[in-house]
Amino acid sequence: MIVIEIADNPNCSPVDLRVFHDLDAPQAVGAVRLERQTGVPAWYAVTGWTAAGTSCPAYAQKVDDSGDGTAFLLHGGDAGVRLRPLAVQGPWRMEDPQQWGEPFLILGDPSDLQGAA
Repeated sequence: MIVIEIADNPNCSPVDLRVFHDLDAPQAVGAVRLERQTGVPAWYAVTGWTAAGTSCPAYAQKVDDSGDGTAFLLHGGDAGVRLRPLAVQGPWRMEDPQQWGEPFLILGDPSDLQGAA
């Protein structure tokens, strides 16, 4: 069982208690493919984020998706996950306009996830 509850924080919106039934062990993730503003899939670097404002590992786990089959839950620290375009290098920082935060992500295709470097 994976329990996620994200308090209000500078990285992302808060999320009330969510419980997911895990079907596999967590795997470290370093990148995720998403369709964002352009609707064209692109790769983004990902890290977990803490309430202290530091990065931590991000993980993906196969979960039961409420009767819709299975999905992959991408989750991180107690303040969610932080993302940026894969080509952008440098430190993870709240002040960087090319970065953004999410409480967690649900993905349908495991090929949209890459392991941590």
